[in-house]
Amino acid sequence: SGVIRYTVLLFTLLGTWFIVQTYFDRSWKTISLRSWLGKQLPQHKCKNQKSCPQNHFAFKIISGAANVVGPSICFDDVVLMSSMKNNIGRGLNIALVNGTSGQLLKTDAFDMYSGDINKLDTFLQEIKRGTIVLVASYDDPATKMNDKVRAHFVELGSSHVNNLGFRDNWVFLGAKGLQNKSPFEEHIKNDKMTNKYDGWPELLEMEGCAPRKM
Repeated sequence: SGVIRYTVLLFTLLGTWFIVQTYFDRSWKTISLRSWLGKQLPQHKCKNQKSCPQNHFAFKIISGAANVVGPSICFDDVVLMSSMKNNIGRGLNIALVNGTSGQLLKTDAFDMYSGDINKLDTFLQEIKRGTIVLVASYDDPATKMNDKVRAHFVELGSSHVNNLGFRDNWVFLGAKGLQNKSPFEEHIKNDKMTNKYDGWPELLEMEGCAPRKM
């Protein structure tokens, strides 16, 4: 009789858990019934919410948070730049990827507050046609920005770089040889009335599917 009582209690708990999860539609990844029973939730590349169609690359770009938490760039399920990889810095963090193969070509960080803007100018000039460019801001992306550098980003498909200002947040994915404006760009102004942090806006997170250059 003791075994029967424990069995009934177990099924009652499982049934309650299932009903709560079904009707309240919560994303309890760590304690969900399906996970507990061994059924894994689908994992998408770069931990995105959706998978990408064939001949597309999954990506996720996260800007820095104030001057405390660094940005990160993930492409085709590989983290290209992050604090853990120790390859980020204040200013603009840029990763270059082959638009056909998805292979990483180069990463670099450019201090836009006290660095040499000519280094970024040279870097952007040397980008070859067919290269995907991923950008994440950190702390301040624009103090050293000039018209020449802004024009390079416009050529890569940016619509917001001309409005980029002191301590704004910016994430962008473009490409050399892009015929139109990139649909992958987010920008938030540094505004003391709306800033989430003291002197900085909230971080930006952008994910999507970049088409492979065929």
